[in-house]
Amino acid sequence: MKRSLAIIFLITLIICGCGMHNKIDQWKEEIRQTEKAFADMVAEEGLHKAFVTFAADDAVLLRNDKLFMGKAAIDSLYAGYDSKGLTWSPEHIEVAASGDLAYTYGYYTNTYTDEDGNEQQSTGVFHSVWKRQKDGSWKYVWD
Repeated sequence: MKRSLAIIFLITLIICGCGMHNKIDQWKEEIRQTEKAFADMVAEEGLHKAFVTFAADDAVLLRNDKLFMGKAAIDSLYAGYDSKGLTWSPEHIEVAASGDLAYTYGYYTNTYTDEDGNEQQSTGVFHSVWKRQKDGSWKYVWD
């Protein structure tokens, strides 16, 4: 009897574990699609609109050793800055087992025109933290 219960318990754990793996894969795909939509909006409508649209109300940006805290601060930071030359794609996506937090990182390229009218390019590494919102969408809380 004890052996039968142990086997049933083990089978239940295996089945539950497989279901969790499928959920995490689904959440990772949600994040991948959110990152893509974010990057697409930058390319089509510019940095200002995209960084405000995809920010959570309490999002924080780190730029040039300064923190910009909250959506209003992010809006002010990017006001009038409608560059469309930022591209990126996550190299890695990790999602919490709870399905409410995730992080991504990878490489970005920023192409822009300098004061002399010359096209310039900078590259680097990005790291974003995403939080599931009450409506089920994902918004970044750190970038």
